[in-house]
Amino acid sequence: MSIWFREYTLEEINRRGIQTMVDFLDIEFTEIGPDFLIAKMPVTDKVKQPIGIVHGGANVVLAETIASTAANLVVNIADYYCVGLEINTNHIRSVREGIVWGTARPFHLGKSTQVWHIELKDEQDRITAISRMTASVLKRS
Repeated sequence: MSIWFREYTLEEINRRGIQTMVDFLDIEFTEIGPDFLIAKMPVTDKVKQPIGIVHGGANVVLAETIASTAANLVVNIADYYCVGLEINTNHIRSVREGIVWGTARPFHLGKSTQVWHIELKDEQDRITAISRMTASVLKRS
């Protein structure tokens, strides 16, 4: 059984990020499953810190992008919207090149909050960072 409010295409999910930080960092959603959302971020100079590894902040942007997007796909966007309330990230392994992949899955999908688990991995499928994001579910006025 799917957790999503309705069926979404990757094209419409990716359209949401045009002209935002998502677009600037070249983050692209690649898969939506019954209870997960996956995106990738290429390791380019714009996501690296001066010593040549992916900046921790870029990891957090990727994690929050996936979880926030997923959170909004769970609710009826005509009546509600979700925003990040808190995020924490543990950086486990540095990445110098290639692609960082992120997968978000829910821990909790409530009426007023959602809690998401996000794993970031390198191209060798090694965990590079883990995050937990809490989203607030807000009613549109």
